[in-house]
Order: sequence, then structure tokens, then C-alpha cells
Amino acid sequence: MPELLSPMKAFAADSNVLDLLDWAGGRLCGAPRQLGGGMATAPTSSIDQVLVALRTSEVLGRLSAEGAAALARAGSAVDLPAGRLLCQAGDPGDAVYVVLDGEIEVRTASRGGREVRFVALGKGALAGEMAVLDGGPRSADMAATRRSRLWRIPRAALLERLEAEPAAAVSLLVELVGRLRRTNAALEAQTTLDLGGRLARLLLAEQNARGLVALSQTELARRIGASREKVNRKLKEWSADGQVAVTTAGIRVLAPERLAGGGSAAS
Repeated sequence: MPELLSPMKAFAADSNVLDLLDWAGGRLCGAPRQLGGGMATAPTSSIDQVLVALRTSEVLGRLSAEGAAALARAGSAVDLPAGRLLCQAGDPGDAVYVVLDGEIEVRTASRGGREVRFVALGKGALAGEMAVLDGGPRSADMAATRRSRLWRIPRAALLERLEAEPAAAVSLLVELVGRLRRTNAALEAQTTLDLGGRLARLLLAEQNARGLVALSQTELARRIGASREKVNRKLKEWSADGQVAVTTAGIRVLAPERLAGGGSAAS
């Protein structure tokens, strides 16, 4: 399988593109790392919770009951407080993680040193697939945004299951292709959209059913690789134009069709 995916990197001469492609493949996780203090790692956990997570996983949901049980038995729980690093870019990729509870943030630093957040992985998400396939290093940092529990599955255990169950291996390849497509879209946004276009796309993606985006302006700025001051200035412009409302609860989208056009002024 690694040989099938490796040609994708031939299109990535730029180091930032390589970082994103590596992330798209899920090359994220190996042994846990902490910023300071100890990390709580429990040898036992609710196996039922792990089995539910595996059965509902888009990647590993095709595993047989026997296969899911084998991965659950082979793994171990990892508990992270908010802000704790799970792994860093450059660490060896020797495990895959299933998020049982909480949220894990995938992030890296831009060339200018600004922290860029790629994605947040919630309950049931899987991270680190590519690392267990090719044994390569991780190319992004991962940290808990709030108290989180994960199930760490060693590389050897996952490879054994994928070899035994081709249907699960195919599901994994399908997920990797999907991540590549999403990364291509992210690359296009970074290279072709201005700040307003990137901010508009983020607001539309994050709004709930009532049009509310419950993210701080600092977080919005971090996700699109901009300064808070520039984001604040653009939101004020859109607020005066009736496209959004800045409230204490967050940003409310008032004119999604105009934001979809990049937030340009009405004609």
C-alpha cells in the first residue's frame, strides 16, 4: 500500500505542500509526548467503548468483530489534559490512535512561524494511518484542546489486521484518497484565496444550524493563518455591510450567499 501512495508526493516540490500531503495521509502519531509532567496511560479501559469507536469508524468500520476485538485487546488508553501534546512532527510513527473522547488538534507552523491549525479530530476519529503503513515520521503536531482519552494501537497490530482483512485495507485507502482531496482543496484556498475568501469559507464551514460560529476571533485568525487584527477588521467591514453580526456568543452569519462569493459587497 505505501508504494501506491508514494507517487502523490512527486507533485509536492514545496515543503509546505509536503507537510499538507503528509497530514492528508494521516502521518501524525507515534508514541505520546507531553509538554511537562506525566501522562496518564491506563493499561485497562472500557473495551466496549473501544469496540463502538472501531465499529463506527469510517476507516476501520469494515473490520470483522474478531478483528475489532483484536485491536481493542492490543491497545492501551492514553489520557491527555487540555493543552498536552500527543505527538510532534519528526517523531517516529509507531502507532495509530482512536479518539474515544475529547478533541485532538492537528497543527503545524507556517514559514513565517505562525501556528496553523489543519483540523480538529473528535470522538471516533482515527489518526496516524499513514505512519503505520510506511513507518515514516510524523509531519505535524497533535495536542488535546480539552481533556481527551484515546486508544493507542501499535503499528504491528494494525498491519496484521489489515493483511488479514482486505476489505478494511480498502476502506483505509478510500479514506486516504478523501484526505488527499480535502488537502488539495485546502491548498487551493491557501494559494488562490485572499484573507476574506479564507475567512468566509471558514465561517460557512463552521456555522451551526442557526448560523452561529462559536469560535473566538483569535481562533479564526489562527485557522486561516492571519493576524487577529486583520480578522477583526474584516469582520467589522462585513458587520457594517450586514453580512455577519459579531456577538458575545460568536459570529453569526447573516448573508451566507454573499459570504460564499468571498464576502464581496452587494451590487
